Amino acid sequence: MIERADQLILNYVSRAADAAHGVLRPDQRLDFATRLRTRIEAERAGSQDARQVAKVLARLGDPAALARSEARRLAEPPATAPGVSSPTIVDDVVTPPDALRERPPGRTSHGLPFAGLRRAVMAGANPMATEGRDARTIVKEYPRETAALVILVAAALLVPFDLAPVAIFQVPVLVWALGGVLVLSSDSWPLRVRLLGVGAPILGYVVGGVLVGGLRVGGQPGLQAFFVEFFDVSGVMFMIGTGLGVVWLAYRLLDVT
Repeated sequence: MIERADQLILNYVSRAADAAHGVLRPDQRLDFATRLRTRIEAERAGSQDARQVAKVLARLGDPAALARSEARRLAEPPATAPGVSSPTIVDDVVTPPDALRERPPGRTSHGLPFAGLRRAVMAGANPMATEGRDARTIVKEYPRETAALVILVAAALLVPFDLAPVAIFQVPVLVWALGGVLVLSSDSWPLRVRLLGVGAPILGYVVGGVLVGGLRVGGQPGLQAFFVEFFDVSGVMFMIGTGLGVVWLAYRLLDVT
């Protein structure tokens, strides 16, 4: 129910910001969307009831109409007659920037399926798609998680290079292990998400190598032919698994934020 109420607000503000696209300047559009979100939160008064939130949004009216009203307000001369109020969104409550990034411990908001991916895609065109935050802001807030994803990508990119092993371990495996430790030690993802993201390269290496290697063997008899095909494709399957794991972790990180 909490996720549903938050999603209603996000969709409403996104519609208003989309309607303001091309009508307001980018800075005006972000200011308009921020004040609209603040107004909604003030009238919502902390309620997590989706029906109550829907009533608040209904009282505000059509998001497109709010965007047109804001455009008319900005087009008016700065001076107005005494006692005449402009049709604008009242900014009664000023929310500190740090408060926008805070979320209660242990709470993750998932919302609709692929909501995080939708916010990531819309972020470039809609300043409220990520609730006023862009990719650079998310990287600054999650430096360890970002470093872990970069290290995992580096592990995959090292596979084609014939690097000398360290002791008995291949260099890509060591780099993957370092990235895996950073991912597993992070609290930004649920444990199940961390395990799946870190384990995807190994699953790709083992399961993908067995399946694809087995198919490539065809009718050739003997284990030697199988192992030759397995080692030919297992590195590529490791890279594919790493890519899928990184995409999954990045998507869930955006979904959490």
